[in-house]
Amino acid sequence: MLGIRNYLNGRLVAPLAGRYLDNIDPATGQVYGQIPDSDASDVAAALAAAEAALPAWRALPAEERGRYLVKIADLINRDLERLAHAESQDNGKPLSLARVMDIPRAASNFAFFGTGVPHFASEAHLQEGLALNYTVRHPVGVVGCISPWNLPLYLFTWKIAPALAVGCCVVAKPSEITPATAYYLSELCIEAGLPAGVLNIIHGTGPGAGQAIVEHPGIKAISFTGGTATGQHLARTAAPMFKKLSLELGGKNPNLVFADCDLAAAVKTSIRSSFANQGQICLCGSRIFVQRPIYEEFKAEFLRQLAEQKVGDPLAEGTTQGALVSEAHLNKVLSYIRLAEEEGGTLLAGGERVQLEGRCAQGYFLQPTVFEGLGPECRVNQEEIFGPVVTLTPFDTEEDALAWANSTVYGLSATIWTRDLDRAHRVAHQLHAGVVWVNTWLHRDLRTPFGGMKSSGVGREGGLEALRFFTEAQNVCVKL
Repeated sequence: MLGIRNYLNGRLVAPLAGRYLDNIDPATGQVYGQIPDSDASDVAAALAAAEAALPAWRALPAEERGRYLVKIADLINRDLERLAHAESQDNGKPLSLARVMDIPRAASNFAFFGTGVPHFASEAHLQEGLALNYTVRHPVGVVGCISPWNLPLYLFTWKIAPALAVGCCVVAKPSEITPATAYYLSELCIEAGLPAGVLNIIHGTGPGAGQAIVEHPGIKAISFTGGTATGQHLARTAAPMFKKLSLELGGKNPNLVFADCDLAAAVKTSIRSSFANQGQICLCGSRIFVQRPIYEEFKAEFLRQLAEQKVGDPLAEGTTQGALVSEAHLNKVLSYIRLAEEEGGTLLAGGERVQLEGRCAQGYFLQPTVFEGLGPECRVNQEEIFGPVVTLTPFDTEEDALAWANSTVYGLSATIWTRDLDRAHRVAHQLHAGVVWVNTWLHRDLRTPFGGMKSSGVGREGGLEALRFFTEAQNVCVKL
């Protein structure tokens, strides 16, 4: 049994109230560990530790703070195999995916911001003969970072690294569903010699530990990734307290496939963008719109390649689809499959829970599922399912594709497949999405801003945007 502890003031400690939650392996359905069920008292203790550490941490030169982050990155790379196994067991994703995406990206997050923060420049404005204005960026103070269960260490470090880089101290909460790699990160921070109190990791539920972080007046900014409904609740709590907010929320992302595309590349990548991590990535393209002249050809090849996907034990070689993260989430996704049938959709593939043998007999597995014949305005095409369920829809004109793509309340990402450069730019600029990929998907440059429009969030993460979020700008005007 894995016994997880909080990381508080540089030490691994039990929750103050002594309460724990079960940690379940989604591939087996079995309890394999215990998680602290922390509450406001644990958050208050973490805040006190962070406030005590803040003056010395923010006073360190950026290069010295950066060296701590780079050392943590090196330790993550050293322990890649251990962390990948932990991520696979905790989340249900294929071990192969955790090896090549989740853990390497977590290391890259620390390395990128650790090496980048010394180059974080400010501005100066000379009013000839009158005054010199220059901008100073100060760390906000103690910040709260709350991350989701789908890319546990990947997104956890995406928030923590820039906050630490600019001189903030952090009270962080990973998802209670996938806490293992955050716990192992605690151990690596201790090994790296990170000063006590600079980073505090408090495990627990959203209503327990998460709410306490959001509502504590000592925490000056909140960076949150998760569902839109939770983001709305968080904003209602934090906004009246004038906290800085960065909210990366849900998505219902369109994939626009034009007739002049490279069909082979479009199909191959669309399989990945539909079903990677069991469709449990906020950037997955769950609505695939295909121009009518190539619709049948695209559909046939898409279904052929889908049939080659292997649902199985996440630890087994050759598995491309692992388990959904929990039984509750599996039941939610199944309910949308039933809804799609009620709304008149035609089931082209999947739609059923997968029953494996052996150690995974009680796991939360689902066939990758494809529907066609559903209108753009139906619930299945409007609401975030966050699972391996996609719809195929033919379109005739560019105007139709844009109207349908923009028809949801979400605006996180979109993908365009075309060889026409003019069309690529024209369509991209009309899409209501914070991230648009052309002839690719999930191609990320850590220097670029990341975030959504409409109900997909507020603010941007990544690169200079993240460094700016965790700092306050101050103008100093000196008369000449």
